[in-house]
Amino acid sequence: MPAAREDTRHRILDSARRIVASKGYAAVGINEILGDARVPKGSFYHFFESKDAFGRAMLDDYFVEYLAEMDGFLAGPGLTTAQRLMNYWASWYDNQSFNDCQGKCLAVKLGAEVPDLSEPMRLSLEAGTGEIINRLEGAIAAGVGDGSVTVVNDPRATAQMLYDMWMGASVMAKIRRDRVHFDSALTATRQILHIA
Repeated sequence: MPAAREDTRHRILDSARRIVASKGYAAVGINEILGDARVPKGSFYHFFESKDAFGRAMLDDYFVEYLAEMDGFLAGPGLTTAQRLMNYWASWYDNQSFNDCQGKCLAVKLGAEVPDLSEPMRLSLEAGTGEIINRLEGAIAAGVGDGSVTVVNDPRATAQMLYDMWMGASVMAKIRRDRVHFDSALTATRQILHIA
């Protein structure tokens, strides 16, 4: 794809992520996104063959960036694996705010909304969250290996349980508009991983 065309596509996806993270997928029209991206209204189908393809591209793009950021936390130099994991959870705590997640919480925002609306988007969510769990599993296994983490279940089951707990805490933070569930998730994470 030529550079100018790729730049326009990224502007559309960046605008979409920010707006959709705030309003949800169904509440946002393509024209609103194109206007925000300063792209002519007739251009949408030059970049995306359908609204489902657009939604999937938006989620795929989101997960590429999210996973790269996550990899940075889990590779933090000079830290134990336990410290790296807790830095990741602290970042989640800070970024998954009930006020303004600034595109950081697209999986939380769309996790309950789009699986019933779009099978391609559901598949993107499944693949992206699966990659998050894979990385957590690897980090937990590394922590068990270096002795900074201890778990009762195997690393995969622990990773799945922690991710599910944090997703639930994120939803509850939005419902209650407080951080009580994040505080509980942080405490439970330390207990589950046996981190002082």
